[in-house]
Amino acid sequence: MRDVLIGAETLRRWLENPAQPSPLVLDCRARLADPDAGLGLWREGHLPSARHLDLERDLASSPGVRGRHPLPAHDTFAATLRRLGATPQRPVVVHDDMGGQLAAARAWWMLAQWAGHPAVRVLDGGLPAWQAAGGSLEAEAGSIEPDPSDWSPSFDDTAWVEADEVFSSRALKLDARSRERFRGEVEPMDALAGHIPGARCHPSAGNLDAQGYFKPVDELRAILPEATDTISYCGSGVTACHNILAHAVAGLPLPRLYVGSWSEWIRDPARPIATGD
Repeated sequence: MRDVLIGAETLRRWLENPAQPSPLVLDCRARLADPDAGLGLWREGHLPSARHLDLERDLASSPGVRGRHPLPAHDTFAATLRRLGATPQRPVVVHDDMGGQLAAARAWWMLAQWAGHPAVRVLDGGLPAWQAAGGSLEAEAGSIEPDPSDWSPSFDDTAWVEADEVFSSRALKLDARSRERFRGEVEPMDALAGHIPGARCHPSAGNLDAQGYFKPVDELRAILPEATDTISYCGSGVTACHNILAHAVAGLPLPRLYVGSWSEWIRDPARPIATGD
């Protein structure tokens, strides 16, 4: 499933070729500590014709008992996709500037795995790769508003799980957070530290090489767990999508997403917490 990624050179040629239909490019850059950072980064400069897709406003609903980044309602996300001009016939390319971790992988998962769009790719290496390939950036004033679409996605809610299923399931739980957070040594975002008992730690950053590109397929296959049933989680269901994307790149069965992740898990004192390795 290597076609879930697209290289910067390929995308640049695609956008510069008037004979080809232009893909819908979505800029998903985000900073967890600053809800307005993504829009600010987009305004400073973005890929030609790219639209801003906001982690806090478009890719999640309001934080609360379901965690820091619960999924938006079906109708809400469908309206977002129509506003952006998304259709199943138009390819989509999503990117951020952190190798897909914030929050291009989340956008890929929501569009391709949840909403069922057939042609969504993540820009491998993100914005740094685009700039290294000689790609230009444009300011907000140069953007053109897309024509809205009439797409009504058919959502697949079997691609994600609730906390109760995580609690009772014998599936492998794969934690995308850092090892320090997994062990409970630090917790910069949530009220309690630790991990879901029995989980395995696979930090999402480990899917990338030193330049921020996805590792080759054989390397990903060597480091990703071999399991037929896996549930991916993290702090709030964002970087967990990066581990799902890594499985797709490697051609492995895709984990289901625990959307609420750690930020929801710890809200119920009846749910157990483990620390250490």
